[in-house]
Parts: sequence; C-alpha cells; structure tokens
Amino acid sequence: MRLAVVGNPSHRRVALFTDAVRRAGLPDPEVYPWRDVLLSGRVPGPGSLVRIESPGEDAEVDRLLRELGSGRPAVPAQHGQILGTAAAFAGLRIALDRVAAGGGELLNQPADILTMTSKPECHALLERNGIPVPPALAPITGYAQLRASGWRRVFVKPAYGSSASGVLALTASGRRVSAITSVELSGGSLFNNLRVRRYDDEPSIAAIVDLLAPDGLHVERWFPKAVLDGRALDLRVVVIVGRPEHIVVRTSTSPMTNLHLGNARGDVAAVRAAAGETAWRAAIQTCVRVAGLFPRTLQVGVDLMFGARWRDHAVAEVNAFGDLLNGLDTHGAQVAAICAR
Repeated sequence: MRLAVVGNPSHRRVALFTDAVRRAGLPDPEVYPWRDVLLSGRVPGPGSLVRIESPGEDAEVDRLLRELGSGRPAVPAQHGQILGTAAAFAGLRIALDRVAAGGGELLNQPADILTMTSKPECHALLERNGIPVPPALAPITGYAQLRASGWRRVFVKPAYGSSASGVLALTASGRRVSAITSVELSGGSLFNNLRVRRYDDEPSIAAIVDLLAPDGLHVERWFPKAVLDGRALDLRVVVIVGRPEHIVVRTSTSPMTNLHLGNARGDVAAVRAAAGETAWRAAIQTCVRVAGLFPRTLQVGVDLMFGARWRDHAVAEVNAFGDLLNGLDTHGAQVAAICAR
C-alpha cells in the first residue's frame, strides 16, 4: 500500500511528514493538493494509505472552501482577515466527503476531523463521555445575549476557529467590560493579529462579538489556569495510537497561551513536579481518554489545563491537526506507528 497526503504542497506540514517517511526508508508519499480536491475532485484512490493534512494557511484554498460551502462566489480574504468560517467549515465537510469517496484507507477520519473542528460539537462529545471541560453556554446570537447570560468571566470562541483566531477572554463587572484577544477591529472587519491586545470600551467588544456571531459562537466559563513562575500555562499533548507521545508546555502572561502569539515553552518536568504525580497522571490519562473517542484517527492533539490549585484539570480543545510541534518529531512517531500496523 502506498502513502498519500492530502495537503497544501508548500506547507511545512507536508514537508515534515515527507521527511519522516524518507527517514523510515519508505517511498515519498504522493501529494494531492487541496486545490485539486476542491477544483477537480482529484483524490487518492484504492490502494492508498491517506493522511489528511490541514487546509489552512493558503488564501486560495480558504476562498475555495468558502465558495464550496456557501454555494456562492467568495471574495479573497485580506491578510489575516477572519471571514466566513462557517462557510469554510461547510466546504471542508464536502471536500472531506470527496476524499472519503476516493476509496483510500484513511489515517484520520473525516467525521473525527469535523467533530474536532467544531468547538460546540466537540465540547458536547467530551461532556457526554465524562471528560472534564469548562461549562458552556447554550448557543448565543450576539453580544446582548452574552451579557444577558449573567456570566462574568468567559472565553468567547468562534465555533469553527483555530489558533486562537477570534478568541476573546472577556470579563464583565457591572458596566465595566474588558476583553483580551488577538483580534484587531479595523474598518468594520476583523483580523487575526499576532499581538495580543486589551479592549476596555464596550462598543468595540460588542462589535467584535456581533461580527463573529453569524458564523457561530462557543462560549465557555473562564477556567483559571495554573501559574508557574508568574506565567499561566497549559499543555498540548499529542496522543498517537492511544499513547501520549509528545507534550509541550505553553506559558503566557495573558490568557492566550498559543506559541505563535509570542508565548514561551515551559518545562514539562517542572509542571509535573508542581502538579504532583497523582494529578499529573490523572490529567494525562484524560488526554488518552479523549483520543479514545476517535479510535480510527492516528493522532489527536489535546489542549489540557490544570486548575489554579493544580488539583483539577479540564480539556480546552481537541485538535485534528495539533501535531505541529517544532523541535519534537511527532511525524516520525506517526510514521513508526504506521509501519507497525
């Protein structure tokens, strides 16, 4: 059986997987560009062992996904613009159906990718299966409904976003409202900016939430994270075939811990010591349980938070494409798992 990758050929994800395949002494995987899947329907066929990579970070692929999902011509997004995430998700569903119909054996299942990409659906799945998650609001349609909920500290997340794009850590106390976010509000449009900022004027915060709302919102009660050496932290745990193979600690002075926002890696051993062995093992076992909900998908990236006193933990998100950890050979571990099949 030959390996194939559905992905953006110029992206480092495809390059890293190809390098790992070469190191294992296997032939290079055949690459099926997302553009071809979307434009011509070209997908891997029977006899292929297929890895589906993220379609992100390609402006034309984003436009084509939005166009396919909405059934209407789509304009190109400006650099960093947050635009049409619900349409892109609908387009992804159609595109993944095409890949599945090709007849190849899939290393990550379309249904799993879609569930992990949809924050409301994934949260509900975790909650039904006893995985600790922050409480979530019922679906809301905008800022007024959010304020009417009475919840004072929340994370507002686009239903289909990734990489902290569009996420707001919002605090309300009477008439005073503040939000910490990487969202830049400019000319009536929203942009994902690598600089985390704070908004203290309620009209701007309301405008951001109301601009995000038509594509769907997922609102969770703020889960106070553990702090070590003055920095809040969480973990990205990559589980491969049921084994927690790689762990990265992400630390920040803001509520956003994503490393691409200029945050720093922490020390795994130090976090393990601070949590204590009982709490650490329980948290890692939760990550294994999460991956067990997706048994036909090779790898799952789990974002796990320890509580402020280290005694409890909760899952923030589950990532279908959460294995891109610079400096750690997650791709090599996955190729080894493929070879051991």
